[in-house]
Amino acid sequence: MSEINIGVIGGDGIGPEVTAEAMKVLDAAAAVYGFKVRRTVYPFGSEHYFKTEEIFPDAAFEEVKGLDAIYLGAIGDPRAPVGLIEYGIIAKMRFELDLYINLRPIKLYDERLCPLKGKGPEDVDMLIIRENTEGAYTGMHGFCHKGQADEVATQTMVYTRMGVERAIRFAFDAARERNKKKTVTLIDKANAVRAHDLWTRTFARVAEEYPDIKTDHAYVDAACMWMVKNPEWFDVAVTTNLFGDIVTDLGAMLQGGMGIAASGNLHPGRVSLFEPIHGSAPKHAGKNVASPVAAIMAVSMLLDYTGQKEAGRAIESTIAGLLSSGRLKGVGTGAHPTNEVGDMVVAELEAIAAV
Repeated sequence: MSEINIGVIGGDGIGPEVTAEAMKVLDAAAAVYGFKVRRTVYPFGSEHYFKTEEIFPDAAFEEVKGLDAIYLGAIGDPRAPVGLIEYGIIAKMRFELDLYINLRPIKLYDERLCPLKGKGPEDVDMLIIRENTEGAYTGMHGFCHKGQADEVATQTMVYTRMGVERAIRFAFDAARERNKKKTVTLIDKANAVRAHDLWTRTFARVAEEYPDIKTDHAYVDAACMWMVKNPEWFDVAVTTNLFGDIVTDLGAMLQGGMGIAASGNLHPGRVSLFEPIHGSAPKHAGKNVASPVAAIMAVSMLLDYTGQKEAGRAIESTIAGLLSSGRLKGVGTGAHPTNEVGDMVVAELEAIAAV
């Protein structure tokens, strides 16, 4: 029997609650599809920091390097200094584990969830590849005359040929594997941010190696417009770290909101990180009202990545079926008790085993 070895960080706010339901679904999938899960639970997050002044100790970080995957519920607490915990946990893993791909499926399962008039599941099914370790988020920033009237703040965007090419190549491979429109769209702003010419040239060169894949291009402002007007145009898109952060949240709203969207932070072939994209929503913590759908979808992505593809597809199909049938009445806060959603998904998976 195969085994996957994962680390789990429930984190802050609603994170532990939605993570509990995600793990419940993971265990059910393991039982149905015949694999084992070895799980190491880590306490890291804001509460742990308040108690211990510890964020992500070196010993634990060395330990996670040997895992197959890491699951993260949510991070963030308004009582903590801005960015301290986020950079100490999420950014630490992204940069120090070189998780250079942020993978964001944008897929609508029920037209009632989509805010766009006349758009259904056949129209919203795209994959956004966000370069995850470069650009404006590398941390190269500074201040001059801080606190004075003539203060200056700078932040440097950094792109390397290696970093750009590996993200673009991943996008072309993804389009080939999806085998749908077989189109990769480059989203940049090369007409104004001239450093993006590196993206333009690299995209063109890599495309020559994929004659079966069509290419397209959109400046980021136009891409946002077309995602709203004609989302059906998109298959796979690849973009910079900053632009990817923005357009994927727009995409999340097209598929029904933050309560359904999940992401993977990947270094193919190495330990990678999976998470729902919503925040920690501390005002809802402990009330059993937060939707765990996005958290469960993150488990689906984790299983796909770790080789349990049939189980991953089954979880996704179960969520899709519950939404389209109306049994799962939305993915917003309070639509269902948190634990009820987990129980519904587990029951559907167990029904598969009974057939």
